Amino acid sequence: EELLRVQSDRRVRVRKQVTSGKKTTKPTKATVKQQQGKKGPLEMSAKKPVPFLRQVVSVTKKVHRDPRFDDLSGEYKPEIFMKTYSFLDSIKKQEKEMVQKQLKKCRNMEQKEKLQQLLNRMTQQEQAQKKQQKQREKELSLKRQQRELAKQGKKPFFLKKSEKRRLELAEKYAELKKSGKLESFLNKKRKRNAIKDKRRLPSQKNL
Repeated sequence: EELLRVQSDRRVRVRKQVTSGKKTTKPTKATVKQQQGKKGPLEMSAKKPVPFLRQVVSVTKKVHRDPRFDDLSGEYKPEIFMKTYSFLDSIKKQEKEMVQKQLKKCRNMEQKEKLQQLLNRMTQQEQAQKKQQKQREKELSLKRQQRELAKQGKKPFFLKKSEKRRLELAEKYAELKKSGKLESFLNKKRKRNAIKDKRRLPSQKNL
């Protein structure tokens, strides 16, 4: 009889909870911890749940452009480049004259050496530029000859590397002969060849 009473009491309680809309709540971890230590404070979790849909801000990346290797800057043509920046030759000439004047007036040896090195560098750059310009003029003249031959219906000729070197050497010898430096150039070349021949010969240790 007592068991039947207990069961009936439980059924009544469940019906009341269902009719009132209240749900049976399970004890959470926080309540369990509080129950374990009644005097201790309530512990809350520090972990924040990550939202399902996150707003990701797209960062615009800066792209650095190098005009030397970029197609947007156009194709490099030395003829157009030289014409566009031809005014730099006059500026370089003025700078060279200024350095020469300073070198004449300067009395400090250290400063004089620095100015002399700068003057030598400027003269070397000038000579290299003239050499490149002559080389371009030769290439342009060869291209013109090939175009004329093509217009006439003839087959254009193309020089080999060895033939180009021979022509360059012949022109170099002609320039040295005009300036009177051919003999000194040939003597230096003979000395270099003699040193190379000595190195090629077997040494006494190997014999």
